[in-house]
Amino acid sequence: MLRTDAPSTEAAPRSRLRWWTELPLILLVYGAYSAGRLLARGDVTSAVDHGLAILRVEKFFFLNAEHPLNRLFTREPWIGIPADFWYASLHYMVTPAVLVWLFRSRAVRYRAARTWLMTSTFIGLIGFTLLPTCPPRLLSASHGFVDTMAQYSDYGWWGGEASAPRGLGGMTNQYAAMPSLHCGWALWCGVMLWMYGGTRLTKVAGVLYPLITTIVVMGTANHYFLDAVAGFVVMGIGFLLTRPVLRLADTLRARLGVRPFGLVSGGSTGAPHGAGSSIVSAGCQTSAGERIPRQRKVPAVPAPAEPGAQAGAEPGASPPGAEDGAPAAAR
Repeated sequence: MLRTDAPSTEAAPRSRLRWWTELPLILLVYGAYSAGRLLARGDVTSAVDHGLAILRVEKFFFLNAEHPLNRLFTREPWIGIPADFWYASLHYMVTPAVLVWLFRSRAVRYRAARTWLMTSTFIGLIGFTLLPTCPPRLLSASHGFVDTMAQYSDYGWWGGEASAPRGLGGMTNQYAAMPSLHCGWALWCGVMLWMYGGTRLTKVAGVLYPLITTIVVMGTANHYFLDAVAGFVVMGIGFLLTRPVLRLADTLRARLGVRPFGLVSGGSTGAPHGAGSSIVSAGCQTSAGERIPRQRKVPAVPAPAEPGAQAGAEPGASPPGAEDGAPAAAR
């Protein structure tokens, strides 16, 4: 399914990725994403209007599952408290864990999977910027939602400002609800587990994780159902863009002359390109085992020998180039 690399990379990775180059890249992308969320804080009035518009659309099509789920989570602490822990922590734990697992055990697929995740994340950032949305928990009480994160805050590290630790609520944008990347990232993790897990347990986890996450974000009143749908759509668009993004990255790398670590080509034994030929430049050649060419000129094709031409040859003379280890001409 996830075959976004070029055919040559299906058999072997085009470059041998290293964790010390991947980790800064991922941290840079996540830092840009977090900073972008903060910079994309929209007008509160517009965010509330967008949230109410989504709620009206859902009610019209009977899609507003948030209300019954939120009442259940509010009424039953044994459901609501674990759901709050799920919302506040797994988003930041499972996704990196799946990335590390892919990097270590599915290296051929890792680059495409990582590019899919990052591309979708940036698309989600565009959504936060263009459509700031007030989540259900921040609507007025007349709309019937309860902020379970605030209700059960004594059981966790979070306060009343989403999943941010107490006192750090100013470090998050509470109106970045559309699309839900909680759901989008959970879908990505589920696809990776289903495709590459290899066991029945991992496939079941691949199905349950995005499904439960979708229920959790609605039951805790952090997202609307359409937020979750938008998160899935964003991941779909990111998937379709993965191949073009990979091609663009390869093109830019080639033009900038960036040489990847541990370059591997199909069937290569690690020898430099062109090692199978002894010709190193026009008119110069090396013999087998030579590291530095001795600037020996390739001999021109000899003219036909005249009768008796060898009679005047110097006795004991060795063939040209024999002192360099070049093979003698076949008789």
